[in-house]
Amino acid sequence: MSDPVPASVARPQLSTGLNLGINYAPLLLFFAANKFGGLFLATGVFMAAVAVAVAISWWKIRHVPPMLLLTFAIVLIFGGLTLWLQDETFIKLKPTLIYGIFASLLIFGLATGRPTLRLVMDGALPGIDAAGWIKLTRNWAIFFVAMMVANEVARRMLTTDQWVNFKVWGVTLAFFVFAIAQGPLMTRHGLKFGDEPKA
Repeated sequence: MSDPVPASVARPQLSTGLNLGINYAPLLLFFAANKFGGLFLATGVFMAAVAVAVAISWWKIRHVPPMLLLTFAIVLIFGGLTLWLQDETFIKLKPTLIYGIFASLLIFGLATGRPTLRLVMDGALPGIDAAGWIKLTRNWAIFFVAMMVANEVARRMLTTDQWVNFKVWGVTLAFFVFAIAQGPLMTRHGLKFGDEPKA
């Protein structure tokens, strides 16, 4: 029998479509703005788009997912430094920092016997048992470490336009493929498919 989901994470969920929009529309705008106006314009557009994503999440469900909130804070800091100092390094470092923080939180959760992934998923994966959460948390921790290393290699070896392509298309594809690859594991550990949550 799966463990009950703590009441603290039983919150309303965004619809799948809106959730995808909130997560990926800022990246697409970042890509387009870089294409037509360069990285500094793209950075400003990205900051504004993530702020709008946070506002939409709060407006729809009166809650901002922790991962989105952390991303927003780091985007503001590193985007602001990029624009203030006119230095591309800061916005390119942002993914490394975000992936590193996520990996550290997940590893800390495993070390303390409290799989952090379960706390931040807000009940979006109902029915998964304790062993499943541990395995998922471990897998995502490894993935975030790999993405952190990949971004460090990319930002040092690629041109700015190539790095933007890597960030928008390569990273997005990697996330989708990895997430889909976790499907069998989640199914084996009790994932229940219910009605899609409404926005």
